[in-house]
Amino acid sequence: MPQRQSSRTPKQPQRVRHKGQTDLSAWRKGGRIDSEKSLQNHESANNDSQEGSLDQALSYLEKVQNRVALKKNSVLQKHLDAVESTALTQGLPPEGFEILLNVALNGKFADTVNTRLLKSLIPASVIPENSVVKAVSWLCVGKCSGNIQLLFFKWLITVFDFIDRKEQLRALYGFFFFFLQDEKMCPYICHVLYLLTTKENVRPFRIRILLDLQARMGMQSHLQALLSLYKLYCPELVTITLPGKMKTYFRNSEGPWKAAIAAVRQRNQGTSPLSQAVFLGTSRPQSRKRKWNTQLIIPASSSSTNNLREDRQKNGVYLCSTNEFFPVEQLQTFPQLLQNIHRLEFPSQMGSVLTNPLLLHYMNCVKDESIYLRLYYWMGQMLQEECTWCVVDNPCEEEFRSFLETIYKSECFLQEGFSACEEFLYKTLPLWDGVNCRSEVLKLITWIPLSSSSDLKSYIYDPLAQLFFTSSIYFKCSVLESLKELLQNWLNCNVIQVDLELSSLNTTLSGLVNAVAELVHFVGWISTVGLRLERNSSFLLYFILDFYGTVCDMYLKYSLPLLIMPPAGVFYPALLSMDSVNLNQLCYIMYRYRTNLVAAKENEVTKKQMMQFKFSDQTYQEYNQYLTAMVGCLWTSSAFQKDIHPQGLCMDDELLSKTAVKEVKTSFNIVYHPAMMGYSIKFLQQICPDEPTFNFKLIKGKKWDWYLEYLYSQGLKGLKVFIESSISRVSQASRRKAENAEP
Repeated sequence: MPQRQSSRTPKQPQRVRHKGQTDLSAWRKGGRIDSEKSLQNHESANNDSQEGSLDQALSYLEKVQNRVALKKNSVLQKHLDAVESTALTQGLPPEGFEILLNVALNGKFADTVNTRLLKSLIPASVIPENSVVKAVSWLCVGKCSGNIQLLFFKWLITVFDFIDRKEQLRALYGFFFFFLQDEKMCPYICHVLYLLTTKENVRPFRIRILLDLQARMGMQSHLQALLSLYKLYCPELVTITLPGKMKTYFRNSEGPWKAAIAAVRQRNQGTSPLSQAVFLGTSRPQSRKRKWNTQLIIPASSSSTNNLREDRQKNGVYLCSTNEFFPVEQLQTFPQLLQNIHRLEFPSQMGSVLTNPLLLHYMNCVKDESIYLRLYYWMGQMLQEECTWCVVDNPCEEEFRSFLETIYKSECFLQEGFSACEEFLYKTLPLWDGVNCRSEVLKLITWIPLSSSSDLKSYIYDPLAQLFFTSSIYFKCSVLESLKELLQNWLNCNVIQVDLELSSLNTTLSGLVNAVAELVHFVGWISTVGLRLERNSSFLLYFILDFYGTVCDMYLKYSLPLLIMPPAGVFYPALLSMDSVNLNQLCYIMYRYRTNLVAAKENEVTKKQMMQFKFSDQTYQEYNQYLTAMVGCLWTSSAFQKDIHPQGLCMDDELLSKTAVKEVKTSFNIVYHPAMMGYSIKFLQQICPDEPTFNFKLIKGKKWDWYLEYLYSQGLKGLKVFIESSISRVSQASRRKAENAEP
């Protein structure tokens, strides 16, 4: 057997790290340096002692020839304690796994000892593939019990991401497949096979065996998971209909290892910002699933693999032949991705995909459904188990917040949402308090894909509405901003060219129109109620109008045959707003509505194939009612007489006289409007600087036109385009001015 390297070697950096921490903290109290150095030396001595004990234990266990019982065997007990103590505090070095696995599976010890050894297999860094392959070979001779075999497979699933390579394990695919016949081990074997499966492993005889097992055992989730993966790789071989995506595919198999691995990584990595960014989720031993952060870094290949590649390079052989996979950990640049895109093997650590732009590019280019299925399973498990408002006494909000932020950034990169994230929102949003991870949850909502209206209403809109009505104005604005981005993402990802003549697009377009219409109506409803609750807050109104700034341009900008006017509960507070920014935005929105409606009317005449999506007469009627109210307010001072909207401003003269307001009819034109009064005063100061009082009646005739030019010069572009497009006199004057300016 080759001589083992000393297990002390990997621990040297740890001692150096402690020294650095002591030096950095010395500025606080000079007198603490000596005590901290003493503590450091004590810890180093303990580490040395543990490593020495581990070496002795491994040597003892390796030399055992005959069957040994634990009872009344103090030497064996001492060495088991040494292995367990080292594993739980520092983790085991790579060279220790081969010995401990051989000892645990060769049948020389009782199951009690073997169980303790297997539960102590906690990696400090990586696990050599060779040690796992040799351990699997012990299963062939049948010297270990079924319970030990089952525990070994549970351990293998838990530490799968720590194994440095997978090539030899994949070569044993058929051997693992044989264990499916054992009903007790079948769920865990399916999990192992799920992690190892490639397209080359999908064979008709294996599909027949899985179908026979399903017929015998019933519709088991672990069998369906493996069949689903097979069907993605070879749909022509798996012709049966499988259920949709399930909540959970596999049983929890992490046993005692997950918490111990997390604690070891936390201890070994320390608490530096870099280590926290990589291993955030290591301080919660009661968690039941692997932390997502431990999979964010693609592990480098083992030294033997690197040595083999170096030898090939020295001998003039290309790093990877045409039949080999390109190592993902060596993928550093986009040209490398383009050159090796058909030879990449996707990493087992699905979490590493979320932080690697090149792998995200790969997902976009290859469109391998198996990758999305693996990512769906992994992400669904992580979100379900780490959700801070669904798990009792979960203190790790910052870690979960970081995870959600990583998912959101990946969705932005891919320009599409993850189905696992969508299902997570459907299940947990009704339980959300609107406080935990608020920013991240609202960001995830912006990438919910188009779904059936019933799902969106029940699981997204209704919970959001309850929170919207009972939360602060800042939460209301955040929700509106999130829903605006959701609308923009839907429109950007589903742009339909109106002049396409493919009738097959009608169904897709119809679904998009219905989903967008429901979203816009929902925002209109909560906006109306929200403005009443917040007393027509200008701050809230700004975000509402920002949403309708997208809605008003859906036809021309996004080629979507849909326009929905804002409800009266939004339009009239904006028209009577005391904020010139909101009034200016409303004017621009009405201008864009006019432009879109005119274009739609022209297209209805010239493009007969779009007639099934023509705008309803109600849309034109509602626009005309709003236009009459705006022109009556801002220009003709006749809103109280001519506004014909059912919820409009129309009031009889008797009622107006009771207000005791002088010049009540002109109260909301562009001179007297509360939002425009500041501009009127400044204009009068410029044209009549010597007047002690402000006589607003002076703004008429030619000075009225000067006043308009003054308003335009103050950045009120929305007001400018609205007046020029909706007021005949101004529109004609503007056209004449433009014609005279032409050479």
